[in-house]
Amino acid sequence: MSILTVKNISHGFGDRAIFEDVSFRLLKGEHVGFIGANGEGKSTFMNIVTGKLMPDEGVIEWSNKVRVGYMDQHAVLQSGLTIRDALKGAFQYLFDAEAEMNELYGKMGEVEPDELEKMLERTAVIQDMLDHNGFYIIDAKIEETAKGLGLLDVGLDRDVKELSGGQRTKVLLAKLLLETPDILLLDEPTNYLDEQHIEWLKRFLNAYENAFILISHDIPFLNSVINLIYHVENKQLNRYVGNYEEFERIYEAKKKQLEQAYERQQAEIARLEDFVARNKANVATANMAKSRQKKLDKIERIELTQEKPKPTFNFKQARASGKMIFETKDLVIGYDHPLTKPLNLYMERGQKIALVGSNGLGKTTLLKSLMGQIKPVSGEVQLGDYQYIGYFEQEGMEGNTNTCIEEFWKEFPSYTQYEVRAALAKCGLTTKHIESMVMVLSGGEAAKVRLAKLINNETNILILDEPTNHLDVDAKDELKRALKEYKGTILLVCHEPEFYRDVVTEVWNCEEWTTKIV
Repeated sequence: MSILTVKNISHGFGDRAIFEDVSFRLLKGEHVGFIGANGEGKSTFMNIVTGKLMPDEGVIEWSNKVRVGYMDQHAVLQSGLTIRDALKGAFQYLFDAEAEMNELYGKMGEVEPDELEKMLERTAVIQDMLDHNGFYIIDAKIEETAKGLGLLDVGLDRDVKELSGGQRTKVLLAKLLLETPDILLLDEPTNYLDEQHIEWLKRFLNAYENAFILISHDIPFLNSVINLIYHVENKQLNRYVGNYEEFERIYEAKKKQLEQAYERQQAEIARLEDFVARNKANVATANMAKSRQKKLDKIERIELTQEKPKPTFNFKQARASGKMIFETKDLVIGYDHPLTKPLNLYMERGQKIALVGSNGLGKTTLLKSLMGQIKPVSGEVQLGDYQYIGYFEQEGMEGNTNTCIEEFWKEFPSYTQYEVRAALAKCGLTTKHIESMVMVLSGGEAAKVRLAKLINNETNILILDEPTNHLDVDAKDELKRALKEYKGTILLVCHEPEFYRDVVTEVWNCEEWTTKIV
């Protein structure tokens, strides 16, 4: 049974076309991976099917009474709620049903027998619905999901306005999963999850009986939960049965076939054009030339997909730093309360260290404390000499009305416009992206703008906070290569072992330092 049908949609922003005559069908229980390079329109597609965006052309059809759950990259939480309250919101329809049932019970003593019969029937239906949907074990469900995504560590009675961006995303994800909708739409759900919580989500999705569409650049995660791939490229959407590896194999084979057919067709076109050119002026062969020209005109020409610009990241190297990078003496980090035990850490030139552990333990706070952006609760940080630091922040461009060119120029005013465009293009951004405002870019495109600024500054220390969030597969692979070749020092926060394992020399587990129970 088809839950969602998309017929012949076309959509664009200004003169930039995103989709042209795209169709899509989702059946009950299908687990779909929605993939494509940054900026190809994956999040736009989600916004179209959920009605947040109207397509320029085409039709979206949902089957009757389908409950849709959607968590996008920019969802928000209402402040003033505790985490527990926010999660209870997933069951609002059940609380409303209970209130209706209690109201009916309250009126039963005042009505005629016929009316009473109808009321009893209605309360029986509501009671069945409450039992069937686990109304009386809501608290246990909330605790289980909150534990699976690491929210018990944060505390269910914390106000959502006190949470970090990553923690808020976890709350939204937990609420969505508790709703168990008929179709789940997930846009990069692993971005703020550490390894253990990604494992929990993997198990949850594998056991999920309803349909879901998943946008993710985390290929091992994607592979473990989906059975269908939809690939968006060059304004088109193509369906592949199987996992990502199967998609890659078929995609490469199709691409090779198309290239071979293109080459054969080009040879045939060249042969016909040559015959026409040589014979059209000759009276004896003019008819044959006309016949060949007609054949030429009827040929349906094969067009090869234009190769997307692949990013190249090469970090500019500053002079060597001093031997010591930093040393901490009984450093306690935090804001209004300590997040760690006293830390005595030492890092020296050439080390490449990954900071791992659950979200909310203070990995970002530690980075900012080391750089002097946040005052420690107690203790001190001593920094070494000749430090040229390049810092990649997790987020930081929301609501930015600068174009990419202006954003880059702000930091490099001496560059010519040609140099600015070339620097951004090297990071895999097209002319359309480069001329767009930062705020309309996808998460991956905005990350590439931040990387463009980072690689054009001379550095000898890189401090990177979740640099792989939102990046597509090509960009992630290229960043990994560049970091392996980097001669300086690296301090990296990352939740993807496949990414950092080959890059770093050491892994520091922040769960060993935290004051929280993990």
